[in-house]
Amino acid sequence: MLYYLFELLDNYNVPGAGLFGYISFRSALALIASLIISIVFGKRIIARLQKQQIGETVRDLGLAGQIEKTGTPTMGGLIILGAILIPTLLFARLENVYVITMIIATVWLGMIGFIDDYIKVFKKNKEGLKGKFKVVGQIGVGLIVGSVLYFSDDVVVHKRVASDYSLKEGEKNVSHQHTSSGDKSFKWVETDEMTTTIPFVKDNEFNYKWLLGGSSSYGWLIFIPIVIFIVIAVSNGANMTDGLDGLATGTSAIVGIALAILAYVSSHVRFSDYLNVMYIPFAEELVIFISAFVGACIGFLWYNSYPAQVFMGDTGSLAIGGIIAVFAISIRKELLIPVLCGVFLIENISVMLQVGYFKYSRKKYGEGRRIFKMAPLHHHYQKSGLHEAKIVARFWILAVLLAVVTIVTLKVR
Repeated sequence: MLYYLFELLDNYNVPGAGLFGYISFRSALALIASLIISIVFGKRIIARLQKQQIGETVRDLGLAGQIEKTGTPTMGGLIILGAILIPTLLFARLENVYVITMIIATVWLGMIGFIDDYIKVFKKNKEGLKGKFKVVGQIGVGLIVGSVLYFSDDVVVHKRVASDYSLKEGEKNVSHQHTSSGDKSFKWVETDEMTTTIPFVKDNEFNYKWLLGGSSSYGWLIFIPIVIFIVIAVSNGANMTDGLDGLATGTSAIVGIALAILAYVSSHVRFSDYLNVMYIPFAEELVIFISAFVGACIGFLWYNSYPAQVFMGDTGSLAIGGIIAVFAISIRKELLIPVLCGVFLIENISVMLQVGYFKYSRKKYGEGRRIFKMAPLHHHYQKSGLHEAKIVARFWILAVLLAVVTIVTLKVR
């Protein structure tokens, strides 16, 4: 909203109004605003949650410090959602297709998580929203996001090709601001196909419709189910990781910083040219959104770090996982998710291995056996005697390492 106000003021030559035309400036404002909202208003929201006795009911699983957390306010994800959406509405261009998509995904998944938390807290049902209804909601997000990204005329990419490249259906030559203007060995082509980036591979663009033979006009039959799968997997991965104070929040902030870098270089003509990555017009507004996301996560850590004064609940964990998934898909970096979100991945895998082996061993040996002392993986280390704060710190270090590896893929091919 403020973007349009200052754009109007800039037309009247008001000093300083032109700053709002710079992505870096608006992203910085979004980050600062989200920090202020989550820290200042977060305190009031926590007080309100305590007053309403919206506390966490903890099952005794024999974990150190677990019982002490009983009664800690939950549904703190409302703080994160507010700290993301308010700065985005203030500083982003709201007609941008990517911003609209991110807002829809954030609100939708936040509402699913809120309903789940509401049932747990107010209806005293520990199971919360049934899993099948969560999945239906996540499928709905995937359908909307996949359809918008695939069919919208505003969603295009520019890719660099050899100068003798023959245009295919749906492609056209575009004028591009080359870093090395004297090099005539390549040109830029605009396409509305859902082309994505394959990490660690040279000339690394992959078109989903190639899975249907390359010439099919039904590429959406492949793309949309993949989007649905990614949304479900990452949102559930974040939800699974939300088991220790600050673990999911801090990890998500680190992932968000990496995504901000990827979005910035992908939406900047010169950087995308220099790094030879797909240029994504209009995606620069996503940098503002992800800056607010990072600020919201870091600000929430003010209260969520050990010992936590508030838990995000499914209201936050489902939303932040879905945000990461949709954002990565929007900037054509979804194939980097297994690396970038490696912490979420190993948490998910640890649960699948534990459950799978338990069922297998019960059938084969007559008794259920376990690979880990407890799943998800962070609880295994708790059972092994490590302090909660040390586990979280080490998982953050791993997240930083994976984020750096993800950024390095821009050049290592």
